[in-house]
Amino acid sequence: MNFSKYNNFFGLITGSIAFIVFYLTVEPTASYWDCAEYISTSAKLQIGHPPGAPLFQMLGAIFSIFAFDVEQIAFTVNMMSVTSSAFTIVFLFWSISLIIKKILGIGDLLKKDEFLKVFGSSFLGALTFTFTDSFWYNAVEAEVYAMATLILSVLFWLGLKWESEFGSDRSDRWLILISFVIGLSFGVHFMGLLALPSIGLIYFFKKYQKIDFKKFIIANIISVSILLFIFKLLLPSTLKLFGYLEVFFVNELGLPFNSGTIFTAFLLIFILYSTINFTKKKKLYELNTLILCITFIFIGFSSWLMIPIRSNADTVINENSPKDARSLLAYYNLEQYPDTYLFYGPMFTDAYAGQDQDEPYKDDKPKYEKNERLNKYIIVNDWEKGKINSNKKHRGFFPRMWSDNNAVNYLKYYGFLNFEIKDEYKNEPQVQEIIQNFKNDIDNDDVTAEEFNEFLSNFNSYIEIEKPSFLANLNYFFSYQLGQMYFRYFMWNFSGRQNDNQWKFDLENGNWISGFKIIDEVRLGPQENLPPDVINNKARNKYFMIPLILGLLGFFYLLKTDFKTFWPLFLLFVFTGIALKFYLNERVFEPRERDYALVGSFYVFSIFIGLSFMYFFNSLKQYLNERYSSIISFMIVLAAPVLLAFNNWDDHDRSDRYTAQTLAKAYLDSIVEDKQAMIFTIGDNDTFALWYAQEIEEHRTDVRTINTSLIATDWYMDQMKRKAYKSEPIKSQLKHSQYAHGTRDYIKYEALIDSVRWDLKDFMNWISSDNERTKYKFLLEQYGYDKSDLNNVPKFTQNMVFYPTNKVRFYVNKKNVLNSGVVKKENENLIVDYIDIDLPKSGLYKNQILMLDILSKNDWERPIYFTGGSYKDSEYLWMKDYLQLDGLVYKLVPIKTPSNPDNPYQMGRIDPNNMYEIVKKWQWGNSESDKIYHDPETRKNSITFRSNLHRLAEEFISLGDYDKANEILDLSFEKLPIEYFGYYSLSEPYINSYYKIEKIEKARDLFKVIEEKYHDQINYYSKSILYNENNFDLESYAENIFTYNERLRGLLENQINLGEIEFVSDYLLKYMETSNVFKSLYGEYDFFNYLISFISPLYLAEKPSEARNLYEINKRLISERLKNLISAMDDSSADYINSLSKQELGNYEELIAIISEHEDEEYIKSEINEYLIYVDDLSL
Repeated sequence: MNFSKYNNFFGLITGSIAFIVFYLTVEPTASYWDCAEYISTSAKLQIGHPPGAPLFQMLGAIFSIFAFDVEQIAFTVNMMSVTSSAFTIVFLFWSISLIIKKILGIGDLLKKDEFLKVFGSSFLGALTFTFTDSFWYNAVEAEVYAMATLILSVLFWLGLKWESEFGSDRSDRWLILISFVIGLSFGVHFMGLLALPSIGLIYFFKKYQKIDFKKFIIANIISVSILLFIFKLLLPSTLKLFGYLEVFFVNELGLPFNSGTIFTAFLLIFILYSTINFTKKKKLYELNTLILCITFIFIGFSSWLMIPIRSNADTVINENSPKDARSLLAYYNLEQYPDTYLFYGPMFTDAYAGQDQDEPYKDDKPKYEKNERLNKYIIVNDWEKGKINSNKKHRGFFPRMWSDNNAVNYLKYYGFLNFEIKDEYKNEPQVQEIIQNFKNDIDNDDVTAEEFNEFLSNFNSYIEIEKPSFLANLNYFFSYQLGQMYFRYFMWNFSGRQNDNQWKFDLENGNWISGFKIIDEVRLGPQENLPPDVINNKARNKYFMIPLILGLLGFFYLLKTDFKTFWPLFLLFVFTGIALKFYLNERVFEPRERDYALVGSFYVFSIFIGLSFMYFFNSLKQYLNERYSSIISFMIVLAAPVLLAFNNWDDHDRSDRYTAQTLAKAYLDSIVEDKQAMIFTIGDNDTFALWYAQEIEEHRTDVRTINTSLIATDWYMDQMKRKAYKSEPIKSQLKHSQYAHGTRDYIKYEALIDSVRWDLKDFMNWISSDNERTKYKFLLEQYGYDKSDLNNVPKFTQNMVFYPTNKVRFYVNKKNVLNSGVVKKENENLIVDYIDIDLPKSGLYKNQILMLDILSKNDWERPIYFTGGSYKDSEYLWMKDYLQLDGLVYKLVPIKTPSNPDNPYQMGRIDPNNMYEIVKKWQWGNSESDKIYHDPETRKNSITFRSNLHRLAEEFISLGDYDKANEILDLSFEKLPIEYFGYYSLSEPYINSYYKIEKIEKARDLFKVIEEKYHDQINYYSKSILYNENNFDLESYAENIFTYNERLRGLLENQINLGEIEFVSDYLLKYMETSNVFKSLYGEYDFFNYLISFISPLYLAEKPSEARNLYEINKRLISERLKNLISAMDDSSADYINSLSKQELGNYEELIAIISEHEDEEYIKSEINEYLIYVDDLSL
């Protein structure tokens, strides 16, 4: 049987199976996170976030052509991932078949047993990878990882093809094709490059039949060096050359812009062409091949030309605006993101250390910009000593714990830091006392990570803080970065997954499971009596470690059979997993789970699973004939893809889910139409979703979307000043030169006239002024600095603008307010004359400056909205008392609505009729369907919907419009069914609302649902403590036990307060029985003291024995305390004992008062007499 014929056929069949699976489960529209951005930038060839994916975008543009209407564009771009993933499976099949063919040492003609071994292994390995968790996740959305995995798969297959033809006349054509694909990979994602070391080792083992350890080590080093050369040297150096010569030709030679770029391009082409011809003439074949490889890398990399070409077209989405060679290099190098250090650098403790005494500043990178007037590139930032340097005392090797933004989490999960008083403060008693007291609190476990971080921040000038040691960083690398951010994801894919909630160092979310009770109980606690929400989570997948075991069998089979084949595979496994984790240097915690980036490693392990077929076949053949050996082996290994497919389908099926799309439209439809409104967005999920709705579906393009993070960049502000579709340019007082990179990045507050409140326009005049009096240099000169002193102050500090007052008054243009629809005519009398803003007493960042600039120049001409999602004052320009909730967004209005002190998260006023009209227009994207997968982001976004709808209903209730209130309350649960969306505590207020409008049965039904959910949870904890104490780590579960127990008790007390005594009485008894075991956690006294409020309801519900029993328990506990206080009484502690005694007697009196309303006179009299004994003993 012909190998090539059947290999192609079966490979395409397997790919077709994958295609059908992914087609049936693909997301029909945009999904959350970066997908919406990729769809937007692909369909219109715009510029996405660094480091860019131009090839992905160009291919996406081709796929989008097949859309019949704008709403299908997202689907067609998603289909690009489906297609890429299907072809990944094809190339994986072909790779496994080549590996088996090599192991068996067979040619193109296959015998029957060889046929079964080759294609059985290939089919099972490829099919297993098809259904793995992370790969399937990538396959059904428009993200780069599906195509990046395809490139990785193609590269590895090409390496195997090169090896199979190595030594033939034209075998090097495969090497040149590999080079071309390497170049292409830069246009998608760098993950594909990780196949290079593996290909290098394939070549090494093919060329050298006899190897020794020295050669082996050198070969590994060279293979890795090739990867580093291409990724970190070849292409970055080329871009640097373009940038350097561009500036040289323009600035030094006086030539037009882009002349240096054009010259460099021709120079590069000339060098490559000349060296190819030269090596060909001189018959330097190996050198010729090398030059051809470099040439084809550049040809593949040429997809990056799209970026400056489209950037110069001023597309609406044009992130970083990489219009020339220098800005393109910054885009490639991710310069907008924080610096990360892999081998040596600052730790997170640098944030507490203060500036380095010897070198407080270091050079920044010069930022060149075109100056059309001068026809030159000018440097716009004070780059010399332009950055604050890290403190050398807090630099170290292997800086894994580096992010100061995550300091609290490092402290919380990896321990507190040692610190000592600085020598100069050791003789100050007050400092010593404060620090010693704090150390004592630490020793007594009375300090949280948040408090420790706050203490270090406040007292860092008095203490020497110890940086994390090398061993601490090593522990973090192995336990967190490898253990949790790699191994946990690996086990998700091949052992099982607990649920789809993000893991945050807890036992109940995001862990891997095996499906075997004995294994999972050791790691995660009891697995019996789990709440239905846990069991029914669609992402709770049990593979019983079968794929893992099969992969390990294949792993060791190949290791034993053919080390030369094993090692390149193993190296690919390591580089796409462990090495990638080393490079990414992840923090605690990332915004979401990061398993999707590790699919290359899971790809390799699936090859090992395919090879397990060979292991079983060879083992069984010793006892059975070939036919039975092959059938049994096939059935054993088939268990892996079958288990994966069966478990993973429901949580990977995104068909008919439109929740991300409708969220974006709900945001936009909450905004007044055709008033040129602006909306400030905060995160990825609101910004990218709005981009998608406007760019692709052309929905509400009259609204200007402004991201509050991106507006800290000059290029983004420039774009806001241009028209975008129906949205007119925003007005700004600041010119580009006044907010260019390095200019006004931060301005500092100096309390010179802090009693004066400036008009916002005057404040912006000061900020935008280039007068020397507004600069810090002027202040320093006033403080007595001479020229020699100023030479020690960096230019960026001298040129920093300061503001002399933080008190600003924003006057209200009432005419504009009414014309723009910010406030309705009938509410004109509510409009204030001005809004007073108190700015920070530290300083303002560029994004805040530019937001204030927009606010000032807008002068109420255009409505301003905020998406919310944050409760920081700064996100609302310090005007949280002047908001109006419209649907999902907050509108800035000149009507004061003070924050609710009982619920500070409820911001702003509500115009109920206006919001009602908004809500009734919303689409819901099948959110109510039981057929879709309600993923974590869909569930999380229900929080805003649920809360805002309840606020609207409450507003109607306050107006007496019960019909509309009922309609809105019902709508919330109709479109966001509580059983699918969770977050039960947000639904609790609905119970009270239903009672207010006299919908008693609805209130009770909702109570029953929430009570059952809470009770399921505490029942699990209760029974685990009672029956599985040895496997139940009480400390790990304590926080959740408190949370759910308090929620349930609060829910029950609410029903009592509503007067539902008889209805709730059985639930009270059920709760008391279940939660009784928690008294050891609370302390018996505190636990039963919390239940005093149940005594009277139990009497009223005609449950006197249970009520009396609860009374007797509380009486006993109070009596024991009083006895202890009496025995501890002495002259020195009399006042303190009397104070405590009064509290306990007060509790006793409360108990007596309760039973006095329900018990017989004789019982009451005896209880009062017992109470009076304690009063007499204490002489109170």
